Amino acid sequence: MASSAPLSLEAIRSTLATKALGQTLYLYQDLLSTNREAGALAQQGAPHGTLLVAERQSGGHGRHGRAWFSPPGFNIYCSLIVRGKGQAVPLAQWLSWVPLVTALAVTEATQQVTAVPLTLKWPNDLLLHDRKVGGILCESTLTTADGPIVIIGIGLNVNIPPLSFPEDLRPIAASLIEAAPQPIDRNRLIAQLLWELEECLDELQSHGSTQLRQAYMARCATLGRQVKILFANDQQIRGTAETLSADGALQVRPPSVSPHSQPPALIEVHAAEVIHLR
Repeated sequence: MASSAPLSLEAIRSTLATKALGQTLYLYQDLLSTNREAGALAQQGAPHGTLLVAERQSGGHGRHGRAWFSPPGFNIYCSLIVRGKGQAVPLAQWLSWVPLVTALAVTEATQQVTAVPLTLKWPNDLLLHDRKVGGILCESTLTTADGPIVIIGIGLNVNIPPLSFPEDLRPIAASLIEAAPQPIDRNRLIAQLLWELEECLDELQSHGSTQLRQAYMARCATLGRQVKILFANDQQIRGTAETLSADGALQVRPPSVSPHSQPPALIEVHAAEVIHLR
């Protein structure tokens, strides 16, 4: 099974057009976790926009601590150090939007480089034909005098053949190569991703979430769907995902008790597992 062209610092930089993101760039052949390494570098003073990319992760994980399948040579595993300051929105709102706008930026970059349209499952899963092709894991670390620090981890299945997934993942995992006519240049995709994300973060910092919310909602496959919401305390609700609040929370309307009763009030979901129902 041949892998795609290797990742290269020179190749990433050759099309990189950002002001800050990726200007400090590290490439590793193997890391336990790019997020863990980025967190350590952030605490040592690594500048805003520092990017760590790995060909392979031996201990990669997604939300809720789930293992992230990270074989070498095919995909993108990277983590970005973002230092926030001078936001136009309150800190809590900024922090809640960073994962969402990152997911939005990945869809925009993928569309630009590969012409493969992805959709979003709230809050930050990337879907290809309703199967997961990527995910975002944001972790806040120490807050310094210069503002909050967020580590943005991105895992994206790019060139891995579908049959290379473990059997239990095949029904739910996808790879961009399934919808692309030829192997995808991961170096160019990383550079484009950084440019799109810098645009999104600049917009969020300067003008808040209004425009980004509209762009996110246009790509969000969760809205309008019947969903089941699983909360960390084992509670769950079902309903229709209707819209997003100003701070990025998913607003879900439970079913009416009877055909003639008033519609139930919207429930705001800030953190939970979302299952799309058929």
